[in-house]
Amino acid sequence: MPSIPGARVLAFGGYQPSNVVTNDELAARIETSDEWIRTRVGIVERRIASANESEVDLAVQAGGKALAASGLAASEIDLVIVATCTLEAPIPNAAGRVAHRLGIDAPGAFDVNAACAGFCYALAAASDAIRSGSATNVLVVGTEKLSQWIDWDDRATSVIFADGAGAAVVVPSETPGIGPVVWGSAGDKYDAIMIKDRESHLRQEGQTVFRWATTALHPVALRACERAGVDPAELAAFVPHQANLRIIEAIARKIGAPHAVVAKDIVTAGNTSAASIPLALSRMIERGEVPSGGLALLLGFGAGLTYAAQVIEIP
Repeated sequence: MPSIPGARVLAFGGYQPSNVVTNDELAARIETSDEWIRTRVGIVERRIASANESEVDLAVQAGGKALAASGLAASEIDLVIVATCTLEAPIPNAAGRVAHRLGIDAPGAFDVNAACAGFCYALAAASDAIRSGSATNVLVVGTEKLSQWIDWDDRATSVIFADGAGAAVVVPSETPGIGPVVWGSAGDKYDAIMIKDRESHLRQEGQTVFRWATTALHPVALRACERAGVDPAELAAFVPHQANLRIIEAIARKIGAPHAVVAKDIVTAGNTSAASIPLALSRMIERGEVPSGGLALLLGFGAGLTYAAQVIEIP
């Protein structure tokens, strides 16, 4: 099969559970306050899935929306990639189940676990698969149910993490619509965010992650722009992982993209790990905040510690 010049995102889709949990509701359970949470992480509310709503359920909702927006039939998708780090059980993978429930027959199907950088990793894999001729049209989904791994009496994590899913349909393009990925890891800090074992909850060293994110990641984002041949001044949007509003604003200042709309979905969605970038961008598109054909810089980072960035054309 001949190689394809490029790949692009044809459509996005996002989904959030209906259950809204406010800061005041958390403050009724643990020692915190609305003011403390807003000041430290910038979150006002977050969405939490019900007990019978799985990360696969969330992925199906977001994937279905992206597929409908793309105008493609399920039969035209031949690869499904799901980015997630919160499966209740590691076998079977999520991708095969998502594909089956969406009516996608016998696609390649695999999961990616790069935590909060997972969507960017998966998007890069989808682009490379199309350009190499290994796939024609790809559904990429980031989905997380972090609520099932959180100790709800732990103030350091319960105020931050949430549930949701975001998806993208990636197709061939005569010109590159997904720039080269710049990715890497800081494995010496692996224990800054971790679940120790199957009997444990997610734990995070907030200050370690904050210092790393606000000092090490803006050069990664700028290299992604350079590799795509894009000046930051040309960016219409900057969509980083929605980890913490203070982190988002600090990185945005250092990148210096004066015309870019900065995603701040963290305020009403919380930190949804691999779902946060596609969920945030899908909502920005729905609200008409970013132009079709404009350029968006994506930057994922999180547990591992892993990171990835690329510039894409907004569908």
